[in-house]
Order: sequence, then structure tokens, then C-alpha cells
Amino acid sequence: MKAIIIDDERLARTELKKLLKDFPEIDVIEEAANADEGITKIENLQPELIFLDIQMPGKTGFDMLTELEKTPQIIFTTAYDEFAMKAFEVNALDYLLKPVEPKRLSDAIQKLKRKDSKETQDEISYTTNNSVLTENDQVFVKDGEKCWFVKLGDIRLFESVGNYAKVFFGVNKPLILKSLNALEERLDEKMFFRANRKHIVNLRMIEKIEPYFNGGLLLELQGGEKIEVSRRQTVKFKEMMSL
Repeated sequence: MKAIIIDDERLARTELKKLLKDFPEIDVIEEAANADEGITKIENLQPELIFLDIQMPGKTGFDMLTELEKTPQIIFTTAYDEFAMKAFEVNALDYLLKPVEPKRLSDAIQKLKRKDSKETQDEISYTTNNSVLTENDQVFVKDGEKCWFVKLGDIRLFESVGNYAKVFFGVNKPLILKSLNALEERLDEKMFFRANRKHIVNLRMIEKIEPYFNGGLLLELQGGEKIEVSRRQTVKFKEMMSL
């Protein structure tokens, strides 16, 4: 598994690389000293795993994640335990306090192996930065102090709110700084459908379809949201769904 270490402390990077030599399944292909350098190397080298410091000069590790189109597996490494709860809120694979203890590192690697074994079909596959995102890609969503890693397949709805988009998954509805048009370009049209000017729906999250005003349709999603399909998009929707 290809990995990148992102940490502003050179000695911390060196020590972690030394510890990782005991785990031949982890191939450290590069390291970065700050968030901007990390973003560039992630996009160019397409790692499957990141060891990520949180507190770095300039952008934090969390700030860096918001700028990635999709995120690999994340193991946070930091000297500040007050970030632990926040890291687990975003569903990070693990959280290691520095100096990293060999036993804790081993536990994190075992957790990674179990996850890969259980979800082989869900492994993240990196291609070019302009590639279409698949249902198994995970994205990092940050809204204020709350953060999440979310699989695209778990998102049922995107709703336009000015220059932002509201993301509906579970009981959460955070805002991200993305236009609906920009999102539509990256989403798989076999799974996500532009119902109207303001909404993109996950086709697999539709529970009910009803005729609606002026020749349109009304979709009811698993979360209870009711979304109108415009008359123009209704024609396309019926063709896709063979209605």
C-alpha cells in the first residue's frame, strides 16, 4: 500500500519511516512538510494511505483535507491529544500521539488490514484529478468545527445554496463551497441525477416516484426529502429508468 507522511517536523517523519520498516506492506513513497506540498504530492502520486499531522504552519491537516477532491485512508499523527475526539468525528482510521509508540502503530496497521480485507470492493482507486468519482470514493466534508469522511454512495442529495451545496447524508446536512454544476461534472451520471436547477439526487436513494404538476415527477428519498424533477429532466429520467 502506497503511503505519504505529511508532517512539518523532519525528525517526526524520519522516526515514523523507521518504524514503518517493520511493516513491508506499507510502502512510504514520499513525504511532505506542509499542507500545500502534501496536496501536490497526493494528487501526483495517488497514495492509498496518509499519515497526517494536524497542527502545521499555515494550513492544518483538516484544512488540507478540505482541498482534496477525494481522500485516501487517513491515520492522524499529532502531539496534541485534544484533537483526538475531532479526528474520530471525521471517521479517521486511527489517531496516533507523538512520539508514536510501535505498539500503537502496529494496532493501526492491523486495523487498516482488517478494513481492507472486509471491504476489498470498496478500496479507493485514484486516477487523474479530473476523473469521475465513484460511489466508493470517500470525500472530506467540513462545516465549521464538524468534519466527516463520507462515501459518495452514502450521500442521497446535493442541494444548491448560492455558491455552496448542502450535502445530505444520514442526519447531517453540511454546506460545502462547491457549485452544483462543478459537482455534476465529477459525479457518475449512472448514480447521480440532476433533477432540477437546485438538486442532484442519488438514484439508489429514491423510495417513491409520483406524477407531478405540469408533466414532471416527484421523487421521495430515503431521508424523507421530496424533490421535483423538472419537465425537461423528466424525459431524461424516464429514459434512464425505462419508465
